[in-house]
Amino acid sequence: METGMERQLEIYRKGLFGMPERFPVDYAELERAAQRVMKPEAYDYVAGSAGTETTAESNRREFDQWQILPRFLRDVSQRDWSVELLGRRYPVPLYVAPVGVQGIVHPDGELATARACSKIGVPFVLSTVSSYSIEQVAEAMGDAPRWFQLYWSRNHEVAASFVRRAEAAGYSAIVVTVDTFMLAWRPRDLRHAYLPFMHGDGLANYFSDPVFRALLAAPPEEDPGSAVMQFAAIFGNPSLTWDDLDFLRQQTQLPILLKGLLHPDDAREAVRRGVDGIIVSNHGGRQVDGAIPALVALDAIAQAVGSEVPLLFDSGIRTGADALKALALGARMVGLGRPVMWALGIDGEQGVHTYLRNFLADFDLTLALSGHRNLSEVDRHSIHSAKNASRP
Repeated sequence: METGMERQLEIYRKGLFGMPERFPVDYAELERAAQRVMKPEAYDYVAGSAGTETTAESNRREFDQWQILPRFLRDVSQRDWSVELLGRRYPVPLYVAPVGVQGIVHPDGELATARACSKIGVPFVLSTVSSYSIEQVAEAMGDAPRWFQLYWSRNHEVAASFVRRAEAAGYSAIVVTVDTFMLAWRPRDLRHAYLPFMHGDGLANYFSDPVFRALLAAPPEEDPGSAVMQFAAIFGNPSLTWDDLDFLRQQTQLPILLKGLLHPDDAREAVRRGVDGIIVSNHGGRQVDGAIPALVALDAIAQAVGSEVPLLFDSGIRTGADALKALALGARMVGLGRPVMWALGIDGEQGVHTYLRNFLADFDLTLALSGHRNLSEVDRHSIHSAKNASRP
């Protein structure tokens, strides 16, 4: 893995030759640069959250409630940030979270993001509502690690078909998002009267699926409007229960992770039901306005289920310090969503690749400067709660 110092020196050397780094190196400028090049409705679709957007804001504020406790005079000259998960070793504890409809961000959409992930070995999680199909993304990635995120349709056979296609195409895990059985009230999208699916964007997996196509009177190529309406009729499934996981198990041999759990009792039930992993997330604030910050939920769930099942985390990660704090609170891996979309919007595949290199450089430097040589050394003793007035 490229070290943080190596990446820093590359940037400084370019400056010596009159070629200063043009790509944003901090999150605020990254988002501003993306906003300048994206269509307003596409930018707001990615940036927006539910209701007053307080959940997204609280996700970020919660990171400030934890402070890193650096340790010194430790030999950190050799570092290994690799992590074992689901029977495979990954070079870093990072994945790119599922974000749908990436074609509205950049024409190459998921293909660009997937290729950038492939270069680094970071798992790419493909959304059900992607602009390119399961098979197209698999072809772009070759043997690189990829997972498939499932929005479980009202039509169970469509959901089953997606899962079978993903397994056949070399995806190595199924990520079931449980918090989006219907879309939240999102004022930014409503203000634009814009939902990309209604324009046929993000429906590549549906339009290419034999089970979905069999529901149509005419193929999507001939009657896209009716195909969109059929999608709208079956997208969400508010009747899903824990018992439905048995059906999913019958469709695939792949590990199953549940994404979107926030309550310790749900985590305990997931363990009891034999899921292979839990992704603690509040969908970046996009679903329940006023929901608990994801980092608070991670802390509670980690204490509830311990090491019984691997925990992953997304919602609000912006810096290497954020990643360290989430790992210290019990996450095995952390996911990036919106920042990757801003990088995609700025410069496609190259933008995502550059952003991931920068993030990992920040991560490497933060952990080394905090006195850590590997992830096994990162735990609750690595951080301190700012809410607790007592000293470390």
